Amino acid sequence: MKLNFLGQSILFATLSVLASTSFASEAEHNSEHSTSHMAATSGPACKGFGPQTPRDIDGLTGKNPQTFSLAPKSNNMNLCNIHFHNNAEHKAKAFSIYAGAGEHGHGGGYQCNISKHLSKAELKKPAQKICKGLKPGDTIEVHWVYTSCQTKPGHGLGSCLSKKCANPDLRVETQVFTLVNDSSAMNFNDFAYGGNMVKGRYQAKSLPKGTGHAVDFMGSTTGPKFTESTCSPLQVTWAVRPHCAKLDINSLGEWCKGNVFKEDHAHGVRKLVTNPKLLSNIK
Repeated sequence: MKLNFLGQSILFATLSVLASTSFASEAEHNSEHSTSHMAATSGPACKGFGPQTPRDIDGLTGKNPQTFSLAPKSNNMNLCNIHFHNNAEHKAKAFSIYAGAGEHGHGGGYQCNISKHLSKAELKKPAQKICKGLKPGDTIEVHWVYTSCQTKPGHGLGSCLSKKCANPDLRVETQVFTLVNDSSAMNFNDFAYGGNMVKGRYQAKSLPKGTGHAVDFMGSTTGPKFTESTCSPLQVTWAVRPHCAKLDINSLGEWCKGNVFKEDHAHGVRKLVTNPKLLSNIK
C-alpha cells in the first residue's frame, strides 16, 4: 500500500535517520544498540506489520494478511546499494547448517553445506586481510538492492529513496556464497556496479546464474536490530537463489578496499523469522 503525502513525509524523515547507516543497519556496532537489541529479542510477536524477512525459503506457507504488489524485475529498477552479511540470513536446504545465535547478529545465521567439504587449497589463508576478518570457508549472503526511485547507487538505505520518492518499490536480489581461496571460483567484480548503466538504469554488471530459480516473496528489511517482536515497517520484494556458490575471497577483498557503497565488512544477521503470522505466503 502506498502512503499519502503526509505518510511519505513521516516515512522519509524516519528513513533519513537510517540513511546514515547501511541498509543492513550498522548500528549494531555501538553499545547503545547492543543493549536495545538484547531487549528486543524477547517478548510477543509484533502485530500490525507486514511480512517479515529472513525466512526458510523452502517453507512456502505464511499467514500474514498484509499484501502488496511484487516489485518489478531488477532490470526495470535502479541499483541503489550492495552489501553483504556474515553467514546467511535466510535458510534453505543448501544453506542449512545452523551457526548459532551469534552475538548481536554477528556469527549467527546459517552456513552453506558445501563449506564443510572444501580442499586445503581452497582453505589456504589469503595473503591479505579480507573485509575486516573474513576467511576461506566462511559463508556470506550478498544483497543487491534495487529501487523504483531515480537515485544513484551509494551508501545505505538513503541511496534508495529521496524527498521526491519517499515510498519506493524495493527489490533485493540475493545470493549465498562460500568463500574460497581459488581464482577459478566466481569473481565478485563480475557482480559489482562499476558505473554500469543499461537503458538509462543503474545496474550491477551481472547477477549470479546457475544457482537455481530465485524464490520471490513479500518481506521486509533485515539486519540484527529487528526481531519477531521488533519488526521492520518497510515492504521489500525478495528474490533469494536456493543454491550456494563458491566465491573467490580475494575478489571480495579487492571490492572491500573501495566501492561507491562504502562497504568494507560483513554485517550481522537478523534471526530467522519462523512465526507463520509474520510470514507471507509464497506462491
